[in-house]
Amino acid sequence: MSESHGDEQPSAPQAHATLIQETGVPSTEEALRKRHTARARSAADRTRAACRCAGVETDPGAVIAVPTEAAAKAANALRLSADALVALAAGAPDPAADARQARNAAAASVLAARTARDRGADALSEAAYQAALKASQAAGTAAGREGLGRNEALNAEAEAAEAAAVAAARAAGWV
Repeated sequence: MSESHGDEQPSAPQAHATLIQETGVPSTEEALRKRHTARARSAADRTRAACRCAGVETDPGAVIAVPTEAAAKAANALRLSADALVALAAGAPDPAADARQARNAAAASVLAARTARDRGADALSEAAYQAALKASQAAGTAAGREGLGRNEALNAEAEAAEAAAVAAARAAGWV
């Protein structure tokens, strides 16, 4: 038996964290957070762009608990996407929670896209709305029970759907 000289050995997670800090190599959770955050930021940007296109400004007074008018729904979408970004910046990386925030931002973007589509009422606006819907569904699948934010294939599908939604929003003139 060896004597303890007050030098406790770090646990495996502590040693891993120390190694990451010393080498600058991000952990899997940190790498996943970056990917989920990038999707959430992209969706939030689409939300802002769709709202601008629809003539909805960021008006905190327009945010209501149960919106019924399109402008109020779009204003709520702006708040929801901003809330998702704030949540992603807080606390330690958690792939499941981070993926849910990316899903929330994508879902909020669908609300804004619907408002912009209804104001634009053309084929490109419809395509942008449909792409936003697909991005939201893919983000939901990546965050869901099978993926929990860690499944590479589901995350890649969500990223591809988000890129397609950005391209469609750009084609519609929203971005």
